[in-house]
Amino acid sequence: MFKPIHFETDEFIIHPFRAEELERFDQLAEEVFAILSDEKTLTFIPSKRLHSLEETKSFLKITLVNFHTGRNFIHFITSKQHHKVVGIIDLISPNVAMEHYKIDRYPYFIEFYLSSFASGCYLMTQLLPLVVQGVLNQGIPSLAAVVNRRNTAAKKVLQKAKFLLKDRFDIAQDYYEASRG
Repeated sequence: MFKPIHFETDEFIIHPFRAEELERFDQLAEEVFAILSDEKTLTFIPSKRLHSLEETKSFLKITLVNFHTGRNFIHFITSKQHHKVVGIIDLISPNVAMEHYKIDRYPYFIEFYLSSFASGCYLMTQLLPLVVQGVLNQGIPSLAAVVNRRNTAAKKVLQKAKFLLKDRFDIAQDYYEASRG
């Protein structure tokens, strides 16, 4: 079973949904809504868009249940300086991947979203390799990611995290994978 990732750098904390998030649920919803409604963040993944704070609150409640039932594992990137969530990393279980994709093998998938004000400062380039290593060190043999071919920044982040381009996924996206060893 997957164990949540938790670690800190000088500026950020990567963590799962904690009791602190429940205590500040409305503020958390605003921070997540800012990320998942941002035009720049969602340029290549418009289907992830949230349209209201109410929808965001429902999303967060479902996320919490999904975490505890092993469907997917949302982790937040919290800025220590600003005391707010500036990014999201979602680890998707093979069972959930099976519901959405038709592929030969179903590994865990990883998705990441960063607020536009935090993009361009190499935050994901710094943090994603640590998260990937933390996941793979738990005995998960590989992680996959699907990225729009035109999303140069995401492709570079994946490559820095030791993901390799494996194949075309569909007409617009490519399939990347990182493995232990």
